[in-house]
Amino acid sequence: MDLSLVPLLAVLVSLIAVVPILLSSDKPNLRETWTILAAFIKFGLVLLLVPGAIEGKSVELHLVDLAPGMPLALNADPLGVFFAVIASGLWIFTSFYSIGYVRGAGEHKQTRYFASFAVCLSATIGIAFSANLLTFVLFYEILTVATYPLVIHNEGKEAINAGRKYLAFTLTAGLLLVAGSAMVYIYTGSIDFTPGGLFSGIELPHTAMLVLFIIFLGAVGVKAGIMPIHSWLPAAMAAPTPVSALLHAVAVVKSGVFAVIRVAGYVFGTETMGNYGLDDILIVIAGATIILASLIAFAQDNLKQRLAYSTVGHLSYIVLGVALLTPFGMQGGIMHIAAHATLKITLFFCAGAIYVNLKRKNISQLNGIAKSMPWTMAAFTIGSMGLAGIPPINGFFSKWTLALGSLDGDMVIPVIVLVVSGLLNVGYFFPIIYRAYFKPPEGLEGYGEASPLMVVPIMVTAILSVLFGFFPNLFFGLYDLAVNISLSLF
Repeated sequence: MDLSLVPLLAVLVSLIAVVPILLSSDKPNLRETWTILAAFIKFGLVLLLVPGAIEGKSVELHLVDLAPGMPLALNADPLGVFFAVIASGLWIFTSFYSIGYVRGAGEHKQTRYFASFAVCLSATIGIAFSANLLTFVLFYEILTVATYPLVIHNEGKEAINAGRKYLAFTLTAGLLLVAGSAMVYIYTGSIDFTPGGLFSGIELPHTAMLVLFIIFLGAVGVKAGIMPIHSWLPAAMAAPTPVSALLHAVAVVKSGVFAVIRVAGYVFGTETMGNYGLDDILIVIAGATIILASLIAFAQDNLKQRLAYSTVGHLSYIVLGVALLTPFGMQGGIMHIAAHATLKITLFFCAGAIYVNLKRKNISQLNGIAKSMPWTMAAFTIGSMGLAGIPPINGFFSKWTLALGSLDGDMVIPVIVLVVSGLLNVGYFFPIIYRAYFKPPEGLEGYGEASPLMVVPIMVTAILSVLFGFFPNLFFGLYDLAVNISLSLF
C-alpha cells in the first residue's frame, strides 16, 4: 500500500462506515458490525504508520489548495501518530462497550449514536494528521459539530442545556482559532505546523505576541478544560457514559491538549515561548487548574461529575508538561495523554456499568458494591491508583517524568503541585473504593456483573494501564515516540 494514502484512508474509513450504519438502522447486529469493522480497519491503518514515526519520519499528503499558500494537507508526523494510536485503539474498546451499554440501558436513537461516534473518530484522526492550521481548524470544527448529537443524546432538559453550553463554548473557541490562524499567517507567511515553531527569527512587540498567545489559549483551552473556561465539560456529563468516555479519554478533550502541544511546539515554538514569558502564563494556569479541579472533585457525590473534575485537573498535567519547556517535561506531558486515556476510560466504563446494572449514579449509593461487581471495582481501583500516581501503573510513569522535567528546569513549585494533586487524587478516589469494599451492601441481593460486552473492555483497559506502567514502549513504542517528539521541539 502507498503509505502516503494511509493518513487519508485512516481519516475516511469511519466516515465511509456512517453510510452502512445508517442503512442498517433496523438491523442492530449488522449496524454494530459496521462500527466494529471500521474501528479495526482504522486502527490497522494507523499501525502502518508507527514504524516510520518511531524513526522520526512523517507521511505527507497534499489534498487541495484553497488559496495560494493555504492547502488542505495531511501529515502523519510522530506526534500525530502518537495521538492517532491512542484514539483509534481505544475506539475499538469503546465500540464494544457501547453495544453493551446502549442495549442494557435501552437507549433510543442508537443508529444516530453510532453514526455520530464514527464521524467523531474521523474528525479526531483528521486533527491528529493535520499538516497545518487550516486543516486543523476544519477537523476541529467537524469534531465539535459531530459530538453535539452525542451530548444531547438523552434529549432531556439537562442534556439539551448541556448541548447548548457545549456549542457556546466550543464554537466560540473555533472562531478564536480561525482568528489566531489568520494572524499567524499575516505575521509569518505560513500556517504549516513546524517543529520549533513559525516565529524563529521573527520579532514581534511583546504585547502583540501576548495577545496572539491569549487568543490561541482561548481557542484550544476550551477543549483542553483549563479553568475558567472548563464548565461545559462537567455539564456534558448529562450524555451517556460511553460518550463521557469519548469526551474524556478518546477524542474531544484529548484533541484540546493535543492542540496545546501543536500550538506551543509547532506554531510558537519553545524558544519563543520562553523568550516572551508565555511559558509562565501556562504554568500558572495549569497549576491552578490542577489544584482547584481536584478540590472541587471532593464536593461531587455524582460519580461522573467527580470523574469530570478529575479530568479537568489531569488535562492540565499535560499543559504543565508543555509549559515546563524541558525535554523531560514535554515527554511527561505527552505520555500523560496515553496514561490518562487508558485510566479515565476505565473509570468511566466502570461508572457506566454500575449505572446500567444497578441504576446508581451517586457515590453515596455504592456501599458494598464490590461484592456484587468485583471485576468492575477491581478495574476502578486500578484506574484510581493510576491517576493518583501510585506505581507501577502508567499514571506514575508520566507523573514521574513530569517531575523530572520540573527539576530539569530548576523549578520546584511544579513538583509541589504534582505531589499535592496526587494526595488530592487519593483523597477523592479512595473513599469510593473504601465504600465499595468495606461498607455493608445495601439492596444488592441478586445482582452481579454487567454484560460481558461491558466488563471485558473494562478489564482490558485496566490491564493495559498496568502493562504500560511496567513497559511504556509495549506494542506501539509510545515512549520512543514521546522522546522523538520532544527532541524535535528543543
